[in-house]
Amino acid sequence: MLSTVSEKGQITVPKRLRERLGIHPGDRLELVEDAGRLVATKTVPGDPVAAVYGILGAGRRTDETIRALRGTPDAV
Repeated sequence: MLSTVSEKGQITVPKRLRERLGIHPGDRLELVEDAGRLVATKTVPGDPVAAVYGILGAGRRTDETIRALRGTPDAV
């Protein structure tokens, strides 16, 4: 399949190839040069939980963090 590079350096992946490879709008492709060839690989999005794991910081227990976020007084 052929594709033409636009003035902005963009290419269009033909529809049959997008459908066969499961490439959808918004998907990201990693491009690498390999012995004079351009190789595109569909990247797998990261785990959303792993992306935010640990953002609350260390040093407090989960219960203490929840109380601080909710503004509730400490249990006695």
